[in-house]
Amino acid sequence: MPVTPAIAPLLALEKLAVSYGGIKAVKGIDLHVGRGELVCLIGANGAGKTTTLKGICGLQPVSSGAVRYDGEDVTGRPAFELVRRGLAMVPEGRGVFGALTIEENLAMGAYIRTDRAGIAADIERVFALFPRLKERRRQTAGTLSGGEQQMLAMGRSLMSRPRLLLLDEPSMGLAPLMVQKVFETVHTVSKEGVTILLIEQNAKLALEVSHRGYVMESGEITLAGDAKRLLVDPAVRAAYLGEPA
Repeated sequence: MPVTPAIAPLLALEKLAVSYGGIKAVKGIDLHVGRGELVCLIGANGAGKTTTLKGICGLQPVSSGAVRYDGEDVTGRPAFELVRRGLAMVPEGRGVFGALTIEENLAMGAYIRTDRAGIAADIERVFALFPRLKERRRQTAGTLSGGEQQMLAMGRSLMSRPRLLLLDEPSMGLAPLMVQKVFETVHTVSKEGVTILLIEQNAKLALEVSHRGYVMESGEITLAGDAKRLLVDPAVRAAYLGEPA
């Protein structure tokens, strides 16, 4: 069971607003992720989900509100500083280093670490999660399929031993079998104790694997609650699961 969010959430967004020029992409949202929780943020393309993550990670300036991580205000802190504090993000589109091998990409994920034995052990742990990567360990990342690159991006993020993992649309553009493997891995990593905020358009899969969920529309949170309850909510089913209202 996840720790109840009321007890010192690991991540808390307080009236967070993010704008692009004069466009308010995120309009003062409140969201929290308790320690050990897997929480999803679902919504249609353009709802503001990725912008929310960029605001958390310091990749897009916050207009107002606050980002609190482990009880501290980290609003606007640079991404590299957040990584050192245990926050890692798997970006939409994977963002692997195409000219580097799989092993080199994983080593890049551990750049803040100096424990060689631990790094080597964690590389083997990633290979246990994704045997396909082990088979291709000396292959350059740019020659991998989209699904394999997603596996590598997730593995690379785990190399920093994050306390909080942000996943941005991990299923986008993947074949159904690969999507299933990615979500199985998300579930496994969550069970190992890593706190996860999952951004996803595939509402059904996201809610099935999560403890709690938030629904985002036009930059605002419109629904929030237990994931299983949201999965049967008529409004969610009509809007995101293709069922009549």
